[in-house]
Amino acid sequence: MKKAIKMIGFSIVTIIALIAIITALFLNLSPQFGQEATKEQKLEYAKSGHYQKGKFTNQSPSPMHVNYWKLIKKFLKESPNRNPAKDIKVVKIDSTIIENHSDGITQLTWLGHSAFLLEMDGKKILLDPMLGETPAPHPFLGPKRYSKELPIEVEKLPFIDAIILSHDHYDHLDYESIQKLKGKVGQYFTALGVGNHLIEWGVAKEKINELNWWDSIEFDSIKLVCTPARHFSGRGIFDRATTLWCSWVIKGKKDNIFFSGDSGYDTHFKDIGEKFGPFDISLMECGQYNIDWKLLHMMPEEAVQASIDLRSKLILPIHWGAFTLAFHDWTDPVERILSKAYELNLPVTTPKIGEPVVVGATNFPTEKWWPKYIMDVPKNREGHLHRPDYQMKAE
Repeated sequence: MKKAIKMIGFSIVTIIALIAIITALFLNLSPQFGQEATKEQKLEYAKSGHYQKGKFTNQSPSPMHVNYWKLIKKFLKESPNRNPAKDIKVVKIDSTIIENHSDGITQLTWLGHSAFLLEMDGKKILLDPMLGETPAPHPFLGPKRYSKELPIEVEKLPFIDAIILSHDHYDHLDYESIQKLKGKVGQYFTALGVGNHLIEWGVAKEKINELNWWDSIEFDSIKLVCTPARHFSGRGIFDRATTLWCSWVIKGKKDNIFFSGDSGYDTHFKDIGEKFGPFDISLMECGQYNIDWKLLHMMPEEAVQASIDLRSKLILPIHWGAFTLAFHDWTDPVERILSKAYELNLPVTTPKIGEPVVVGATNFPTEKWWPKYIMDVPKNREGHLHRPDYQMKAE
């Protein structure tokens, strides 16, 4: 009996050791995790004004107050509409139409989550092009994309003049997408530190432009400003906040666009609006929120207020419609942002994935296309297609 117990104990220890070895090898050898900064770079980051003890910081304290027991219960709780009931059909894009796009029209095409194709002043620009299947370092470690297809396959995209990145989280910076794109991209614009990942992945250093908050750069006729966000960064276990996160102002000859990246609500939106507004359109994150991390991801109602602070003429909800990364129903973000915006008489555009939005046009997509992907469950008393414990102020 003692011998059997010893054998069982030895087997458990061996399995644990093997898991530890495999994990260590994966963390150290997988290219997904990117590259950390050098000592010289860290000394430069210390001059940024928001870098302390090897970490970038937010303008306001932004702790996460995570109740892990409640998170586990939420994770185990059945919620019929945390994911779509069926595969989301996207609007397919013809690559020849992109190549022949009129220089006089500024157009945004949503590729799902926070990814966009921006056509402005003769340039083709990708914003946070996470075009992979899973926002994780390995397919087994993350949720699958809601749609089986992309509006256009990466291989069919024409030459891309620039990629703009808000931060290095997996749902915004995807290793596989960068690998497929890097042979046909002119320039990369990132916040401090993110360029190290790109260089590690084979992108030429001379193509990479790293900016601090409030830095600006001219890209032909387009002015890009790296503006603050209230978030964090990191791709591994021990590299939280070692690269900078940001939002972007993208100002062309006639159109002015704000791209929020990921951010909790704070005074920086008003500061950006005063310095660079008004904006013709704001791409505002409104999904993957939770009360435990509300300082790092806006609630949808806060996204509406942020758009007011920015002096934005039109709101386009982003950071939803592709992956389940929180516990709310997958349509809650867009339903909540619409409800608050309509209450305040603010226009919102809700394109399908792959449907273009012409900036400055009087007509823009407003169809509620998502109900056909929702399971047939009773509406709550407010009329929302959510589970009964839906709350406006906190999920």
